[in-house]
Amino acid sequence: MNDVSTVQASGTATGTLSQALVGFVEDFDLDRVPAEVIARAKLNILDALGIGFASIGFDFATRLASALHEIGGEGAYPIIGMDLRLTQRDSAHLNGTLIHGLDYDDTHSGAVVHTSASAVPTMLAVGQAMGVDGRRALGAFLVASEAASRIGAAANGGFHQRGFHPTGVVGAFGSALGAAYLYGLEGEQLLDAQGIVLSQASASLEFLDDGAWTKRNHPAWASACGQTAAMMAKHGYFGPRKPYEGRYGLFNLYMRDPAMAEPSIVTAGLGEEWAMMGIAFKPYPACHFNHAFADATLALREKHALTPADIKSMTARIHEDQSNVVCEPEVNKKRPQNAYDAQFSVHYIMSASLARGRFTLDELEDEALGDTTILDLCSKASYEIDPDSAYPTYYSGEVVIETTDGRRLSHREAINRGSADNPVSPQDIEDKFFANATRTVSEGQASEVRDAVMSLETHDSLSALIDTLAAR
Repeated sequence: MNDVSTVQASGTATGTLSQALVGFVEDFDLDRVPAEVIARAKLNILDALGIGFASIGFDFATRLASALHEIGGEGAYPIIGMDLRLTQRDSAHLNGTLIHGLDYDDTHSGAVVHTSASAVPTMLAVGQAMGVDGRRALGAFLVASEAASRIGAAANGGFHQRGFHPTGVVGAFGSALGAAYLYGLEGEQLLDAQGIVLSQASASLEFLDDGAWTKRNHPAWASACGQTAAMMAKHGYFGPRKPYEGRYGLFNLYMRDPAMAEPSIVTAGLGEEWAMMGIAFKPYPACHFNHAFADATLALREKHALTPADIKSMTARIHEDQSNVVCEPEVNKKRPQNAYDAQFSVHYIMSASLARGRFTLDELEDEALGDTTILDLCSKASYEIDPDSAYPTYYSGEVVIETTDGRRLSHREAINRGSADNPVSPQDIEDKFFANATRTVSEGQASEVRDAVMSLETHDSLSALIDTLAAR
């Protein structure tokens, strides 16, 4: 079992991990953050908001909006792209679900955590409540993203093995610290916030078996819980002092094998080296584990001018730890019942990419899910474990195709596109934002949002951004 002595031996001079994170928050100064990190953070925010706009027409969004409005009533906090205002926490809950709802949002590769989906709604809701300026809001986003990325990475994939979705689990800790930063908490209060949120952080992977909608609100709930924990701490509510390394702390309770944890990852270079730069952008609206397989399939299709009639079989070669998420249960993956099933099916991603020469939000519509050409290819798709996979460093993947005329074709994507070592350009991210946002709002409004985000640190009030978000 990992305890305080383990953490101290790994180089945490300040004692517990929560104490180290207190120091990080108390010492945070945007002026000491490298310009490239700030630029990247604004692109992450822009990407998240674009996905939020794209989500508002989907059933999961309207149903959650109705539920939150009924339980919480009207409020003062706007919702991305909607003619609706909710209470502080409910607005974060809905905005976070919109950002994560299409599984198109950024992912810290080492942590396998969608950081912005909880950090952005926390920044917006608490930032509006506290009337902060753009610099303070941007600082909160960085604090939340950095903490969540590091805590998630320290688990080395152990949360997934236990059946937890780390985005919901560690996103709560990140949001608690981001909210605490905006509330101006210090010392014991920051310790309390982290301890309190330990009892609120949770997110189950059970959605994988039936495509349930619950995953969509994991980071949203993390944001709401984080805000709650921070406010409780502000008012003197006492929380556990060892939320990470304690006997029933995060690593010992949420991991099947706590020995897998590397607590030193949380603190190594904290405040000097930025996990933000390891957050990958998604070129496809699907689980990040599937992206290499979309790219590999499209590369083979183009190189060999393949059509569905040419395909005898398609095999995804994938790391064992990834296969549990996107390959099993295989009967579901070959016949996805809804968009979420499809987004988490390597069989569907390969088949749709081969059939249509693309994988976009359109391939998640009911028409595509019922396309007999795609489904026929799904029946010819399978997977095998790849001992040469670079996971978890990269979400690599290889596609092997056998054709009806006897050819064996293969293509490997060693480093997933959008990651730090195979990046997409800032222009690519901006183009993605406009493609997503203009599904539901005008290009003029999308441009206002873009301009407000990219100049965020110059604004005297966060309202310069917030006022651009609501439906018109």
